[in-house]
Amino acid sequence: MPENKSYETRSVKRLEATKAASAYQKEWFKTLRPRVEAGEPFALVCADAPMEILRAMDIPFVVYQWWTAICAAKQMNGKMYGFLREAGYRDDICSYCSTAYACALDPHPEEGPWGGLPEPSIIITQSECSIMGKIENLMAEAYENAEQYVMQRYYEPVLTERWFDKAFDDYKLLSNDRRLDFFERELRDLIAFLEQKTGRMFDMNRLRQVMDYVNEQDYWYRKTRDLIARTRPAPVTVTDTVNAVMQAQWQRGTKWATEHAKSLYEEVKYRVDNNMPAVPNERIRLMWIGRGLWFNLAFYNHFEEKYGAAFIWTMYLGLAADAYGRLGYEDNPLRALGTRFSMITDFLHMPPWNSEWFLKEARHNHIDGVVILTSENCMNNGDFYYNIVKTLEDNGFPVCLLRADPADAKKWNQETMTAAVEELIERRIEPELKKRKDVRQ
Repeated sequence: MPENKSYETRSVKRLEATKAASAYQKEWFKTLRPRVEAGEPFALVCADAPMEILRAMDIPFVVYQWWTAICAAKQMNGKMYGFLREAGYRDDICSYCSTAYACALDPHPEEGPWGGLPEPSIIITQSECSIMGKIENLMAEAYENAEQYVMQRYYEPVLTERWFDKAFDDYKLLSNDRRLDFFERELRDLIAFLEQKTGRMFDMNRLRQVMDYVNEQDYWYRKTRDLIARTRPAPVTVTDTVNAVMQAQWQRGTKWATEHAKSLYEEVKYRVDNNMPAVPNERIRLMWIGRGLWFNLAFYNHFEEKYGAAFIWTMYLGLAADAYGRLGYEDNPLRALGTRFSMITDFLHMPPWNSEWFLKEARHNHIDGVVILTSENCMNNGDFYYNIVKTLEDNGFPVCLLRADPADAKKWNQETMTAAVEELIERRIEPELKKRKDVRQ
């Protein structure tokens, strides 16, 4: 059953594109269980898995971190974590990675969101840390009929400034031949495994078509990101874009996802052309770094009326605009696709890469202050966020750090978190805005 809340958790939704994305995902999911029950292969994958390969082979899949977000949005994660406690695990196990494992322990999985997560026949993992790897192994053990395929990471970065200016047009500058060879072999090995496991044959031309769709989809995301950045007051906020983008990203490489990305841009442009700001009294533009607060998206709306403070940026739209597309891959799509996995590794673990990009985005979007959500039970968060905070603060962007779990509502204190953001606004952002106004006068 959904958890009871003493505060509003449902956000304001201004866009039809946001509603359309949720509706499409729900309908798609309804068709998934009958397909699996009829004997089709079904893959449960980590967020870094090469989804384009699965798409090209018509193997349905769910990203297990995405499933965590769905469970949180439906206020069901408390129930899921109860299964972990009953199995003897600590209450502070990494929730973002463990929800799918908790689903495997559920004696009635059909009672989950949208009819529940079907039992996978394939689990594809590429662990970012030892804790994540352990959870994934337990997940594979719990789903007894699933075969786990572990993709390897190879960390040999090629330092380059402003990677985001090179990733789309000249992605080869982001890696070296040795590393490109490695990731190409990884993908070919995965294809061989999937062909043997499912009996379905891989078609390189089909992969080219999938990557064409990805490029077009990300083209529209870049236009949307840039339109929001240059428009003040902003036409939309993160409550409008986060679900519209994230849910379509898990359909990446399809005609629907491409058309949806275009419709998102056209709807945002319509709002700009017709002077329809999301927050008419916008005075402050805020940036949200970290995972979405899935169980409480209304949190972002709280600061709009009181302060004219609008959260206009999340990394979901930003990364979709800058990180996924690739040009010039026709001769070897696998090699081009491999650069994205190496790039994501660099982004997560190389301070110059991630902090430089966040700084670029803060400047591009005319941000006045930054809120970062860091989960204390995620082993990746410490070094990742330390460098981002330092870079932003050193360049004049005040930062508020919220320590909370984006998927576990039990660990969220609405009053404390609201007060922390209000303090950022009242003590750091508003005095700076007043100072700028006084100088202009």
